[in-house]
Amino acid sequence: MLRAAGVGVGDEVVVPAFGNSEVAGAVALAGALPVFADIDPLTYCLDPVAVEAAITPRTAAVVAVHRFGRPADIARLHGVGQRHGLLVLEQGESEVPYDEVAQRRERAAYLDAKLRGVRTPDGGDGHTYQQYVVRVPGNGRPDRDAFARAVRARGVECRVPVKTPVHRLPEFRRCVSLPETERAADETLALPVDAALTKRDMQRIVGACNALGGLLQPAF
Repeated sequence: MLRAAGVGVGDEVVVPAFGNSEVAGAVALAGALPVFADIDPLTYCLDPVAVEAAITPRTAAVVAVHRFGRPADIARLHGVGQRHGLLVLEQGESEVPYDEVAQRRERAAYLDAKLRGVRTPDGGDGHTYQQYVVRVPGNGRPDRDAFARAVRARGVECRVPVKTPVHRLPEFRRCVSLPETERAADETLALPVDAALTKRDMQRIVGACNALGGLLQPAF
C-alpha cells in the first residue's frame, strides 16, 4: 500500500506506537522510517495535534489505526494531511455484524452503569466495542497488573490490550516523548463484552471488578 503510493527510502511516515508493530513494520518494509506520534487518551487513536507536531520536511504519509472499535478522527487527520501535502491512510478493524455490535453496545452500557473504581471507556460516535477497554489508575504502582490477576482469579477473562508500545520494542526503539501512549499501556485492561455473554456473566464481571475497585484511588 505504501510503496504503491510512492512512499519509500528517505521518507518518514507518522504512525501510532500504541498497538502492534505491524504498521511500523510495513513502513520499514517500504524502506521508509516510522515516526511515532502520541494518541488521544479517549480514543486511543492518533492525536491530530501530536501528528502535526511530528511532521518534518521528510514526512510523506500518516497511517491512522482505528482502535478497539472506536474510529480515529479522520476528518482532522485529513485536514493535517491537506495542510502539509501528506497522504493519510487508514487501517481498519475487521467488521462485526450489526446485530452483534448492538449486543456489544448493550453489554457495554451495562458495564458503564455498574462498574466502580475503574475508568470506563468514552463511547463516542460509532463505537462498536470490539474491545471494552477500561483504565485502572496506577498511582505509581502496577495496579493494572495486580487488578487483572485478581479479576482472573475470580473467573473473569481479561487481557492487557497493549503490553509494550512499539517505540519500546528493540527493533523500533525511539527516544521520543509519548506520555499518553505510555499511560495507556500501563493502565488499560480489556474486559469481556462479547455478544455471547449472559446476564449472569455480566454480573460476574461487575462483581469481580467492584470487589477490587474500593482498593484503588482513581487518578481522575
